[in-house]
Amino acid sequence: MESLFDSAAEEAHRGQEPLAVRMRPRSLEEVIGQRHLLGPGTPLRRLVESDAPMSLFLWGPPGTGKTTLAYVVAGATKRRFVEISAVSAGVKDVRAAIDQARRELGMTGRQTVLFVDEVHRFNKAQQDALLPAVENRWVTFIGATTENPFFSVISPLLSRSLLLTLEPLAEDDVRGVLERAVADPRGLGGRVTLHPDALDQLVRLAGGDARRSLTYLEAAAMLADEVTAEVTVEVVEKAVDKAAVRYDRQGDQHYDVVSAFIKSMRGSDADAALHYLARMVEAGEDPRFIARRIVIFASEDVGMADPTCLQVAVAAAQAVEFIGLPEGRINLAQAVVHCALAPKSNAVVKAIGAASDDVRRGMVGRIPDHLRDAHYPGAKKLGHGKGYQYPHDFEHGLVRQDYAPEELRERRYYEPTTHGAEARFAERWAKIRSFLRGG
Repeated sequence: MESLFDSAAEEAHRGQEPLAVRMRPRSLEEVIGQRHLLGPGTPLRRLVESDAPMSLFLWGPPGTGKTTLAYVVAGATKRRFVEISAVSAGVKDVRAAIDQARRELGMTGRQTVLFVDEVHRFNKAQQDALLPAVENRWVTFIGATTENPFFSVISPLLSRSLLLTLEPLAEDDVRGVLERAVADPRGLGGRVTLHPDALDQLVRLAGGDARRSLTYLEAAAMLADEVTAEVTVEVVEKAVDKAAVRYDRQGDQHYDVVSAFIKSMRGSDADAALHYLARMVEAGEDPRFIARRIVIFASEDVGMADPTCLQVAVAAAQAVEFIGLPEGRINLAQAVVHCALAPKSNAVVKAIGAASDDVRRGMVGRIPDHLRDAHYPGAKKLGHGKGYQYPHDFEHGLVRQDYAPEELRERRYYEPTTHGAEARFAERWAKIRSFLRGG
């Protein structure tokens, strides 16, 4: 009777666990995403398929499967699983877990997986306490971190462990997680249906975080209509308290929003540009796509009127690659404001456009002999480099000589405006052009 009661209580408890916990994969075959870590011959596969202890660091954004992989490794290898949260545990807890693992290993030969979540929160002394267990392989140590371990983990511990990087889940991966949760008896067991638009909305809201997607799905399922038992976009909006952004990355809305975004920056309306930026970010647009559009804009619409605009745009793109979302939206916003408020000039894009048009029409001409490469044997016999005058040998670094092919000497491509910093370049270019052309 006692065992039946305990079994029933355990089953009831499982039913009360969060959906994300109930749907946690029990084998590597159930893990969705992270294919680069799960293939044959990878460290995780070797760890599962062999009895040898190993130390790992799993580094990646929230919801990418760090805890899941630790559970799967322990379950697949029949090892004891001990989880410690670096948020609340101290050196005493670490040492107690290691001592218990040593006793278990000595008495039964059973190995222990010691999983430390948020390991970057451990200070140096706490991380030092892990070293003996890692060095002597008393445990299979798995540390999970959302921060760069090269900055947050002590070198002796990191050098004795393999570092595996987890990537945000692709949209198709998150979609697979949600569809499985709806149908699986461990999850919702088919009690509700998921409208395709609601599925798309949940995928967007997840931002590559499987745990977040399941949390949102669970909340929406609780609010689903009792008659139809269907999770719709409206149900998701109520459950998550976040309005769905009508935005199809493959359709008209995508191009319309991007177009409005660029035109708002071109029109110097920082508020409107920020609105469209937020609209794209909240809809789940790839931040790297947004960053690329800003970098293009910096040269195409600002150009020499504010040369620092390109620097800011490129820096924002690099920042997005480095830190990702949600923080990366701040870097994008800074670049958007800079671009919107900068003086505008399209002289650079017009210049390269005009030059390209001439080249496509066959107006290429012959490169003057004095500008040709004279470094290879026989070049001088051909007259290459003969008569070239080195500008640095002359006052102001300028010397009058022909640079363009003869057929193009009177062509004008760069016509600067007087906007912002380009006014200085316009004045200087007018003087240089007059000097070089002999005008």
